Amino acid sequence: MLGDMCGKVYLCVRFMWKKTVKGVSAWMASHSSTYVIAAAVLAFLLPEVFGWVRGDVSSVILGVIMLTMGLTLSADDFRILFSRPWDIFIGACAQFTLMPLIAYVLTVVFGLNPYLSIGIILVGCCPGGVSSNIMSFLCRGDVAFSVGMTTASTLLAPFMTPLLVWWLADTRIEVDTLGMFRGILLITILPVTVGFLVNRYASRHHWYDDVRQMMPGVSVTSLALIVGGVVSQVKPQLMIHGMGLFLLMLAVVFCHNTLGYVLGYNVGRLFRFSLAKKRTISIEVGMQNAGMATVLATAFFANDDILARTPEAILCVVPCAISCAYHSISGTILAGLYVRYDERTRKSK
Repeated sequence: MLGDMCGKVYLCVRFMWKKTVKGVSAWMASHSSTYVIAAAVLAFLLPEVFGWVRGDVSSVILGVIMLTMGLTLSADDFRILFSRPWDIFIGACAQFTLMPLIAYVLTVVFGLNPYLSIGIILVGCCPGGVSSNIMSFLCRGDVAFSVGMTTASTLLAPFMTPLLVWWLADTRIEVDTLGMFRGILLITILPVTVGFLVNRYASRHHWYDDVRQMMPGVSVTSLALIVGGVVSQVKPQLMIHGMGLFLLMLAVVFCHNTLGYVLGYNVGRLFRFSLAKKRTISIEVGMQNAGMATVLATAFFANDDILARTPEAILCVVPCAISCAYHSISGTILAGLYVRYDERTRKSK
């Protein structure tokens, strides 16, 4: 009898734990921008709190984010790449042409210095953001298409990102394309592959579902840590340049992100996509993996050796850090606008 009672208590506690973890994790994912902004503010006020998040530590944290992405992938997600090749091809082309070119044009229009320029160009040349899948779900888009686009752009990133950055970067900035290729393989493709394999072979165990439900919260926490680490590093430059630098880069990030949404949607219109697919491609094109851009900027354009020679090089991470927070905010707003449009259309009928 005591054994039965203990068993029931265990099941009850486990049930409550699952509900709590799932609820907290889901809430964190839907309020990711809040956590990222809070981390940025805390890092600005108390930079020593995030002083340890730099260099290889940032790379490991990004690897954790990509691992959480891999844990959500199944064989069916990869079949999408082959069952809908035309859709994925159009999406990948839009991703790796529109956003890099928009970023380059903005560096010219706003007259950015080489370090700020390389930052926004990095954001433009990175693959789609992991949270874009959540936004596609919230706005009633084509989630399978979203997952397929994110997967395809992530797999292409080791090749496309270094080449595009090398092509578009200011000639005064040295771009280590081979090093960047190896770095992206190590911090993105490897963790995604490990996550996929774990998902494939561990999903049959009862405990695995509990672990997977924690991943959205882990991903948001990891992104907040990366942004906090960046802000703690760039605080001296922000203090020197004042609010003007922040407002300038916020304007650049706003234009980059918004034009991505608008042009991505119009690509869908051009190829006569369904409404759900047009919404998805707009979000996939507009929302970039700014966390990856932040880590790449720190590793290849603002590492300790470069900063020792050129302290101003730390400015390259400012556009990346702002993009991390802003993309989460704008994606949530855009998804909400799509849903409101649906509700108004339904009421008018």
